Amino acid sequence: MNVDLISDNNEGKQPETHKKSTVVVVDEDHPFDLENYISSYSGSTAIARLQHIATTCPAIAKPALRIGIQQLLESRDTHQYTHLTTLYNSLATSSEIIPINSKWVQETAQRNAKEKNKLETELKTYSSNMIKESIRMAHRDLGDYYRLVGENATALKHYTKCREYCTTSQHILEMCIIVLELLIEQKNYSHISTYVFKADSALDTQPSSATSTAPGIAPKKSAERDRVQTKLDLATALSSLGTGQYEKAASSFLRLGSLKSLEDWNGKLISGSDIAIYATLCSLATLSRSAIKAQVLENDNFGVYIEQEPYVRELLDAYMASKFHTVLAILQRYSTRHALDIHLAPHISALTVLIRNRALVLYFQPFQSIRLEKMGQAFGLSIPELEGYLVPLIQSGDIKGRIDSKNKATKSQDQRAQLYQKAVQTGNEIQSTNRKLLLRMALIHADLVVKAPKEKKGNNLASEHPSVAALYD
Repeated sequence: MNVDLISDNNEGKQPETHKKSTVVVVDEDHPFDLENYISSYSGSTAIARLQHIATTCPAIAKPALRIGIQQLLESRDTHQYTHLTTLYNSLATSSEIIPINSKWVQETAQRNAKEKNKLETELKTYSSNMIKESIRMAHRDLGDYYRLVGENATALKHYTKCREYCTTSQHILEMCIIVLELLIEQKNYSHISTYVFKADSALDTQPSSATSTAPGIAPKKSAERDRVQTKLDLATALSSLGTGQYEKAASSFLRLGSLKSLEDWNGKLISGSDIAIYATLCSLATLSRSAIKAQVLENDNFGVYIEQEPYVRELLDAYMASKFHTVLAILQRYSTRHALDIHLAPHISALTVLIRNRALVLYFQPFQSIRLEKMGQAFGLSIPELEGYLVPLIQSGDIKGRIDSKNKATKSQDQRAQLYQKAVQTGNEIQSTNRKLLLRMALIHADLVVKAPKEKKGNNLASEHPSVAALYD
């Protein structure tokens, strides 16, 4: 049986283009509450986010590392603990240095080695006995162990190895869900879709637990099926976001079920606030206003997520009310929050540009011409900045117009001339089509007159039907 093993050379990391080093600023104009933010996460996700914050935001690097070190003392990952402690001490003053807890490191390492030997012995025993279910559980337990100690690449190999010994669709589904968790933690977006597809196939082969109440009515999905489907939709959404497919990501985020359906993924991998931010930014960057109204503002399920992050509602309302200055101001104010998110950080610049461009196009649509000064006031931009944003949009055809550099105004193309030109073109096309139809009808009539007498020569059709005889005459 073929098993998809994922190469551990890059450990699921994105290409170098997604790892540009940028320094994020925290100040009064760009606030960020570290303790409140990290309280929404737990486990390895919290550690990964704290490490990302420490490497991208020097202003709060030390408090982020301190929190991470404290949380690692409750884990079993000695290598990560040593790494973060060393990193913190390189930034701290002599009075702030945190000594490495050698006793904890040694005891935890011994405990890890003992458990590893035990699990490997069990796997060898089960393999010699050829008991498939026991072998599957042994690989699963080893995967859990390596995940606890921070060796995710090895954990992934054991989890995928379980596929060879799965005997039911439920086993396959459990394996796929665990692998998806690891891929999301590693930000290995390109492989997520593979295991979502496998999980969907396993889910489809499972019998529904609910029964229909009347003949001819399809049974409803069980609550368990809804929970699994919500996780798969979330994995698809994160994969689409990670690979830059923002419209697909928006669609997947907006399809999610209730926040409760995520179960342990809420906080372990992602929070409700994250989902609200990701979905809103992707929607504003790719969807039309009518689609945003129908799929976002009138979506009862997504309304629960919006409540997790209040400024998201403010952002949506400002965009729908054409208050684009407010939209850009909100994006700028919360740019630190976005840049410190491990999934959103590589894409926030592209999303901001897409949202701003769509706002510029929407603002210009009703006008025949408008002064750049007035347009700049509506967006809170200077005239040189505005010109720099408008020129690419005009060149790409998103804005049908031109810039009058002398009078500092933007003019659209002559709509009346375009309408006349389109009307004349349509008339010519209709006239050409009618001529072709008339010619085809004339040819058919001529063919009928010539061929019909020969075909009916041997019968009395003309004598029996005077109308046909008249046609021959």
